[in-house]
Formats: sequence, structure tokens, C-alpha cells
Amino acid sequence: MVILTIVRSRVRRTGHQRHKRGSEENRTETIEAVRVDGRGVWIDGRPRTLLCASLFYFRLPREQWRERLEQVRASGYTCVDVYLPWNFHESAPGRWSFEGRRDVAAFLDLAHETGLYVIARPGPYICSEWDGGALPAWLGLDTELRVRQNEPRYLERVTAWFDRVLPLLAERQYPANGPVVMVQLENELDFFDCADRAGYVGALRDAALGHGITVPLIACSGQGDLAGATGDVDGVVPACNFYPDDDSPDIEAEVRRYAGLVAERGAPLLITETNRRHRTLRRLLASGAKLIAPYLQSSGWNFGYTPSTGNWGRPGNFMSHGYDFGGYITSTGARRPEYAEAQVLARVLDMWGTQLALSEPVLSVDPPACDFPTSSVAAALALPGGGRLVAVPHLGTDPGTAVVGGVPVAVAPGSCPLMAVAVPLGAWGIDATLALASADLVASADGVLVFSSDVPVTVVLDGARAEIPVSGRVTVAGVAVVVLPSAQAARLRSVGADGRVRVADAPRPPAESAPTAVREVRRRHDKAPEKPAGRHTLPPALESLGVYRGRGAYRTTTDLTGVDELLLTGAADIVDLSVAGRTYPPIAGFGAARRVGVGDVTGSAAIEAVVEIWGHANFDDARLPALRMGAPRGLGTLWKVRGTTDVCALWTVHGHWAGNPAPTRVLGGWSSTRVAEPVTYSRTVRSPTPSALHLCGVVEPLRVSVDGGEPATVHAENPWVLLPAGTHQVALTLPHHPSGPGLRAELLALEAVRDWTCAAQNDELLTEFAARSGRAEAVRLPLALQPGEEAWLDIDLPPSAQGYLVRPDATQVRVTGWAGGECVGRVWACRDRPAFSGGDPDALWVPPGRPGLTLLVQGVEGRDAPGIRTLWLGVPT
Repeated sequence: MVILTIVRSRVRRTGHQRHKRGSEENRTETIEAVRVDGRGVWIDGRPRTLLCASLFYFRLPREQWRERLEQVRASGYTCVDVYLPWNFHESAPGRWSFEGRRDVAAFLDLAHETGLYVIARPGPYICSEWDGGALPAWLGLDTELRVRQNEPRYLERVTAWFDRVLPLLAERQYPANGPVVMVQLENELDFFDCADRAGYVGALRDAALGHGITVPLIACSGQGDLAGATGDVDGVVPACNFYPDDDSPDIEAEVRRYAGLVAERGAPLLITETNRRHRTLRRLLASGAKLIAPYLQSSGWNFGYTPSTGNWGRPGNFMSHGYDFGGYITSTGARRPEYAEAQVLARVLDMWGTQLALSEPVLSVDPPACDFPTSSVAAALALPGGGRLVAVPHLGTDPGTAVVGGVPVAVAPGSCPLMAVAVPLGAWGIDATLALASADLVASADGVLVFSSDVPVTVVLDGARAEIPVSGRVTVAGVAVVVLPSAQAARLRSVGADGRVRVADAPRPPAESAPTAVREVRRRHDKAPEKPAGRHTLPPALESLGVYRGRGAYRTTTDLTGVDELLLTGAADIVDLSVAGRTYPPIAGFGAARRVGVGDVTGSAAIEAVVEIWGHANFDDARLPALRMGAPRGLGTLWKVRGTTDVCALWTVHGHWAGNPAPTRVLGGWSSTRVAEPVTYSRTVRSPTPSALHLCGVVEPLRVSVDGGEPATVHAENPWVLLPAGTHQVALTLPHHPSGPGLRAELLALEAVRDWTCAAQNDELLTEFAARSGRAEAVRLPLALQPGEEAWLDIDLPPSAQGYLVRPDATQVRVTGWAGGECVGRVWACRDRPAFSGGDPDALWVPPGRPGLTLLVQGVEGRDAPGIRTLWLGVPT
């Protein structure tokens, strides 16, 4: 109980809690009602094993909140974890909203009504593949502010967020007024280079306690660094996120190690995120987990301009609007087969109850011998009432046999039965010992045991042994044993004393319907308005123009006489560039430098760049500028390339056995047997203008120092170094790699393109225009467009109780859709597009009750002619 004592003492020391409901007695009751210790999770004085599903109010239409919560409860899960995104509620500095789909208090109240516990995760950083990880985009405009650090400017902004959100949570703590049983601080901080973890997490903890949070405070590790996630701060319970390969034989070995590490801290194993497959969840359970929270069992949708950019691609990716990793509920609310697996596992947890909640992981004394791929470590749980539950995961695809306690038993491929071994059955009113049962125990009544299995079940009871077929019933030592196939066990309703089993009817699959083609649309005459955003010497960040989501335009006229190419640096996320009327393929390089050929242009040329924000980085990755946490969006800097000089030669070598004076070699030309040891090449470079050093052939990251300054890292994804005008001493340090492709270097003399006129189209302006009616004419599809041309189209949708998944049949276009007053997604129908992750990138979801759809279709330069052939309306199933 050490952790509980710490939490209570910290609450009493703060002395400035804010309580809108409840007395001192209620505060004490709340502390005692939910606690964690080395034995487990306790709610109302009872130990509990919690199955928890992610369910995010901000990714669902409000009218579907109750239905989705009821789906989770019907699956047998007893808890939901809920992120609360800061930038969803503060959409611009000081502009707060907790209404409509942002009414998180109403969502929490619905969860309470539904009978679900809640683990609240208010960040301030949440990751979740959400725009900026929920950190507001304008934070990056303050160059002194350092996100996710124990830094005054940042913590001042966090305080404003916590002052809004923590009272909502404090009012809804269990059991007094709501479902909140834990509050998570931050998220996977061990992935981030935080300079003062204890100070930062301690500040968040003190804020939570100061606002009256009395339920356990937790902090999750993303890559197993418990101290890195919690700062080892008193009163913050470490939790773990595990994302193993579902077919790995080593899951149990890793998880058991962490069960031991948190036990040393007086805590249970809380798994706050993991995979969605229930075979894996059973393996975690058998390894000692007391909270199991598969991430995103209930999927959702990124409405608006809220998906993130991340590092799941090569290396960057765009998160799709459909937010679905294969959980048991799809983005549009349909059940997948895994849903039935959830119901069976939930029944197992209910059957074993307190025995399971207080069980302890042990190594199996007599591990099962299997003729199929299985775990490298046999996991078992010792039950306090006697006996064990032995997990036998089948990691193969063919039927198999395991020998458990000398008895051969069938194990279905892809399953992980929790087999009872030497368990007294007195708790179920049966005076006997279950020596072995090779399947999940899911129900009991007087003298009746019900198991779930898709293969025959072997039961050894008081020395009597029997094999029961699927859907069979056999009496063993006076006990009726019933075996239900898993699909029926998931729908089990009751077991009578006579052994009759009542199973609910199988849900009727939704009627299949062929997609409907849209052949006619209305094309608007008007274009979306722009908000003038001033003139600027160099292109400003979109955020500085008040565009935190949406897009902006940059326009200038410049003399390109004698210029064959331009260099674009730091641009993100999507740049549609035109020079002298010529359009270029979209640039989506996550801030990497890009060369743009303009050799066919001479004299004065108009340049226009429309830059769209897909989403800010939700993860901190140093390889590309736009993947850094807090990196702004916009055009970056556009340079004229005034000349290119080969600088491969005249590098001096330092390191290995190179003597003094230093030898001169070509870059990368040092020959040495000290492979992989660092070697430094240095030389002088001169340019009367700003310049860019381009390092061709970079494989491994290397370190670059200019004029003896602090070294910076150059990556293969963006092998450029910008230099101011003048003479510089450049030093490159890299591992010696004689089998590598070899390095080359060139120096580009640059001149910045200046005098830009800017205009803003943030998401609100675009959404307002989409909702507006205006002059339009009927147009039959297909519709051909020119590269760079935009068309606004209105479509009437027939009523549908399920809504629609809209799939454009198109080439070389980007499509953005609005319905019901908000953006419902963006589709990039082009051959060459960035990597997408997270769900279906090729559809827009129009939820039910939204009668119309407005599309912005943008023609894109590429190998094919831009155009949209038709739109397919499919009913989600």
C-alpha cells in the first residue's frame, strides 16, 4: 500500500484543492474507493482485473457516443481510456470550447451511466497520431518555449489547460460523481529527450493534486524506461505500453520482467496500451497484468484537419482520417470478429473474479510440451485459492496438441486457452478438484461447468477423465460439463441448474448493398475567400498568420534571369507550387530541401505557393525538420540557385592514425582498417552569398561542425547544411565505411526570394464556405481539371441510417469533403503520394443524418491528367 500512502500524504500537503462537489469525507472515500498496490487494482475494496478499450469522444459524432460506449460495455470490457486533446479544446490562443463534440464532461457522464470506468489521459501531450500530439501549434512560435520540459513558459501554458480540464475530471472521480478511476499524466515521456523528468512530471503531479485529483496518478512508458516515463516521482504509478509482434514467442519473458520491476516499486503491472488481438491479451494476463488496455479497440475518425504527420513512413507519413488499427469496432461502428473474442475473455475474467485479480505470475513447474509454435516461457498464474491457470498460446496455423501435466490435449491454432490445473471448485459449489481443463471456463451453475472451445476439451475431475466434443455435454465425476464453440460462448446468457445453456441469437449481418455511383454534381461558380495576411520579406510560418489548421497562399514576382533551379527548404506539409504559370507536382517532403527546375523561365516570373497543413508532428523525430515536435508549417524559404561548385576535393583528414600535418584526400577517401570508427574530414568553403552544402551519398547520420561550433547531425533524408555568406571551416565526422556508396559534396550559392504577399484560409474559413450555398450549375461526371485548378462541388445524399463511405474514382486530384458543418476527410488520389498510415486513406465518412456533401477537388500535376470519373457511395458495414 506504499503508493496509496504517498498519494494521500501529497494531497494533504498541498492544502489548496479545488472541490466543486463533495466534503472532506467524500475525498477520503474517493481515495479508499480506488487504489493500486503491489497486489493489484482495488475498486470499492475489491481487487479487479480491468479490460479497457480506447474510445475517443473527439473522433466520433456526438450522437454516436452512447452507442459506442454501450458497444464497449456489451463486449465485456469494464473500462475505457480517454485522451483529452488540449488543442481540440483550445483551438486558438485563449479560445476555449467544451461544447458540442467537445463536451467531454457529457461524454464522461455517459460513460458513468453506461457502467464503464474511465482512465482519463489529459496529457498535456497525448501522441495518439493526433495533430501535434494535442500540443497547440502556436507554442512553436515562441522560440524560448520548450515543449515537454520543466520550463516556465511551457508550464504556464499547461497550467491554463489543466485549470480548465482537471476540475472536470476531479468532479467526476469514482465513486462520488463519475467514472474516473485513474488519471494519466503525459504520455510515453521515455520516447522524448526531456532534460528534467522529475521536475516536469513532478510539476504535472502537483497540478493534478492541487485540482483535487485523488484517484491514482499514472504515467506510461512507451519503450520500457519506467524512470524515463515517470521521473521516479513519488505518487506517480509507472505503467507500460507493449506493442509486440503477436506471433513472437518472447512476449511472456519481456512482460514478466516488467511485472517484476513494477512490483519492486510497490505497483501492479498496468498495461495502458497494447495490441488488439485477444490471444496476445491472454498472454499478457498470464504474465501478471492487472490492467490490460488494447489501444483503439473502438476505432474512430479524424474529422477536420486533425490527423498528424508522423514517422511511420520513409521516414514520414500522413495519418489518414480513418483512425483504425483493426480494433474490434471499425471507424464507422461495425463489429469485427475480434469482438466475440473480447466477450469470451471477459467471461473468463468474470468467472475467475477475485481469484484472478489476486493471482501471481509463476513459471510453470511442468511446462506444456507442444507440437506447435508456442511461447519461449510457459506462463501461469498461481491462484490464491489453490491451483493455477496455465496459458498455452498456439502461434501456428495447423491444429496442434499440447501435453499438460502428462495429459495430451487439443489446442486450436491461433488460440491461447487459459487451462485450469489443480483448482478446487468449492467456490462454485462443487466439492471436487479440477485437475485439468484444456479450455476456458466461462460459466457455472449448480453442478454444471461451461467451457468455450473450438476443439474437443479434455477434463480431469477427481481422477475421472473425459474428452468432450465441441457443442457436447458429458457428466464427469457427477459434474455436467458443457462445451460451447467460442461464437456461442460469446453470446452466452445463462446456465440453468439443469445444465441448460441459453445463448442469444447471432446478430444478423448488415445487408450487403452495392455502392451507388454519383453521376451528377453541382459545380459552384465562386471560389473560397482568402483573408489577406500582409506582405513579408521572407515567407512566414502559417501559424504566425493565424492558420493553425488549414492552408495559406504565398505570392511574389521575381527575376529568374540566369536561374536554372530553385531550392526550397523547410516547407511543410503540402506545397502546390507554380512558377510563371507552370505547375509542379505537390511537394510533401516533411521539410527536406527540394530542388525545383526553372531553366525554361527567364525574366520576371510570378510565383505562387499554396501550402496546406495536413497535421503537425505527433512524435519527435530529428531526421526531417517537419517531424520535430512543435515544428511550424509553411513555405519555409525559397532560394534562387546562383551557382553550383564541386567541393569533393581538398578535405584534410583527422583521426585514426592520420598525422600532423593532416593528409589531404577527397571526401570519404581515407583508407583505413578501422572500420566503423569515426573519422573527420575538414575543409574551407567560401561563398559571397548564403549557400547550401549538399552531401550526396549519406547513409549513416554524420556530424557537421561549422567554424568550430556545436556539431549538428545530418541525416540521409535531408543531407543539406545551410551556411551564411562568407568563409567557413566545415568539419564532417562520420563512421569509416569503406563499403559505402561514397560521399560527394557540392556547394550551391543562394539568393533568397523575397517580398511575399500572403493570404490565409484556415479551417474555419474553409468550413464556413463549404456550408454556404451559392451560384452553381449542374455538371455530369466525369469532370476533367487542369493541374492547379480547383472545383467546389455540391452533392445531395439520399437518407441512410448508416451514413456513407464516399470513394472518389479519380486520378491526380486531392479531394477534401465537408458535411454537417465539418470536414469529414481528405483523399489523395495520385500515383505519387506520401505514405499513409492508420486506416483507410481513400474514403470520406459522412455520418448518418447529414444530407449533403461538399467537395473541394484540386487538380494535381503528374503523369496522368487530373480528373474525377465518379463518386461511389457505399454503406458502412
